[in-house]
Amino acid sequence: MIEIHPLAKVSKLADIEDSIRGTRIVIAAHASLDSFVKIKPAGGSGDLTVGERTVINSGCVLYTGNGIQIGNDVAIAANCTFAPVNHAYKDKSRRINQQGFLPSRGGIVIEDDVWIGANVVILDGAILRTGCVIGAGSLVRGEIPAYSIQAGNPLKHLGWRE
Repeated sequence: MIEIHPLAKVSKLADIEDSIRGTRIVIAAHASLDSFVKIKPAGGSGDLTVGERTVINSGCVLYTGNGIQIGNDVAIAANCTFAPVNHAYKDKSRRINQQGFLPSRGGIVIEDDVWIGANVVILDGAILRTGCVIGAGSLVRGEIPAYSIQAGNPLKHLGWRE
């Protein structure tokens, strides 16, 4: 089920797939999805919600997996990947594509007023608290403190918003 608020702006070149598992995709008022944003219900039945005035730039891929909650006034730069799901892989007697998925780590939660730089990868269980900044090219998992500035792989604390 796809719900796009009438005041949201979704490029005609964005690709939002409907779910066969009942996943809800909700885009709030004044949110903006640029061209070549891909939303794919895959790897679980979690919902995707995008808050008001949130901007998702070109080339971002959001797998719904165990769910993604994006708050209000979030800025997401180009080519980011949101992957709230983990493949099972340990059983060498079975092919990878036959092993399914690991239990959820809680999906992805992005609170309000967050900035995510270009080419960031955000994994299942990530919680980006209010006002944090994630530098370009970073890999994010776990909880990121409010108003902190972080970047890298592994992620490194660089400072605080003042």
